[in-house]
Amino acid sequence: MHDASPTSLAAEAEPLEHGLKQRHLTMLGLGGVIGAGLFVGSGAGIAVAGPGIVLSYLIAGTLAMLVMRMLGEMSSAMPASGSFSVHAERALGRWAGFSVGWLYWFLLVVVLAAEATAAASIAHGWAPGVPQWGWVLVFMLVFTVANLAAVKNFGEFEFWFAALKVGALVLFLVLGALAILGLMPDTEPVGLSHLTGDGGFLPNGWSGVVSGVLAVVFAFGGLEVVTIAAAETDDPARAVGRAVRSAVVRILFFYVGSMLVIVTVLPWTAQKAGLSPFVTVLDSIGVPSAGRIMEIVVFVALLSALNANLYGASRMVFSLAERGEAPKGLLRVTGSGVPRRAVLASVAFGFVSVLLNLRWPDSVFLYMLNAVGAVLLFVWALIAVSQLRLRRRIEAEAPERLTLRMWAFPWLTWAALAAMAAILVLMLDDDAARPQVLWSAGATAAVLLVSGVRELRSGKG
Repeated sequence: MHDASPTSLAAEAEPLEHGLKQRHLTMLGLGGVIGAGLFVGSGAGIAVAGPGIVLSYLIAGTLAMLVMRMLGEMSSAMPASGSFSVHAERALGRWAGFSVGWLYWFLLVVVLAAEATAAASIAHGWAPGVPQWGWVLVFMLVFTVANLAAVKNFGEFEFWFAALKVGALVLFLVLGALAILGLMPDTEPVGLSHLTGDGGFLPNGWSGVVSGVLAVVFAFGGLEVVTIAAAETDDPARAVGRAVRSAVVRILFFYVGSMLVIVTVLPWTAQKAGLSPFVTVLDSIGVPSAGRIMEIVVFVALLSALNANLYGASRMVFSLAERGEAPKGLLRVTGSGVPRRAVLASVAFGFVSVLLNLRWPDSVFLYMLNAVGAVLLFVWALIAVSQLRLRRRIEAEAPERLTLRMWAFPWLTWAALAAMAAILVLMLDDDAARPQVLWSAGATAAVLLVSGVRELRSGKG
């Protein structure tokens, strides 16, 4: 199905439609990572780090930016719908491509269930007459249809979803800046008093900043989908380079900028447990119906992430099938270039995950969620190791393909790997995060075991 051997640096000849435009890819990069983790989950980070949450997001965002630069370098040189799974296979062998591909697919379909359930709970609050499972069914059916249609329709869906989230963030930053300067009605300039008061900029010391990193680092997951989608553009090498360059800088600006506004407008102690810090700030500066506005934004963010995750999962399992690491039946492509069976397989497991979430949210589904909790770090680590191996090969065999280069290679790649190892150690030392590491390690070990058995069987064959 493709013209490149597992170890070849030749780009794959993809049978998928090249219907995504540059604007789709750029907004997919922005929209894929701006979600409920920022709008709601950031409150947990502020609670442990205080104003130091700005540094937590800066550290976590820098790590994500380095990983995306590595991934962008490989994807612009060797575009493929399997992205980092293909790169891992070329750099380290079939076991690596198989393991990281299936783990990432599992991560997406489990998270997809959490997003569908959370969006349904919001919709149920608006229309109590429709049961929560009914909303889940509607969302899953709508996005299945969207993903079965031509890829340009998926691109349009994500473009407008992301545009709404980006617009909401820009408006929040503008209103926050006006409030800080005392230019909003009934407000006085706040200066830096909230950054330096209430225990200082680091009320819980550097340990609070580190705890903040653990709370927010996984919010940057989702950027990887950009490199998966690049294979369905007219000029994948050029498109992925431009998308990576723009997305990582803008996301760092949006995340760090919004946190800076939040802890400057109000004392960090003013944040309320379970309430979005964005709502707290908007309420304080007199924005009417702030809670309902942010509820709508979070709702859109959840649906956007659901849509992007279903897309990413289908393309990943399609790529695995191309390389003989998933059933060949998943390779069926429609006339418009959509991997229909790969989409249906991904959404089918998504439905199963949703049912488990609705029926056993505190037991079976919680274990599944913990099993993927730290998988993103495994994916990022394999991206870094693959880049270390492939960069030298590309320089030797096809240096003209290095249109996007990793900064300060190989030092920053090694620094990123060291940071990931440190995060894992800190998670093991944290009572709340430890189950995620242990369950994720179990899931990773299971996939590696399956991969090893397959290697032995193929060797004997």
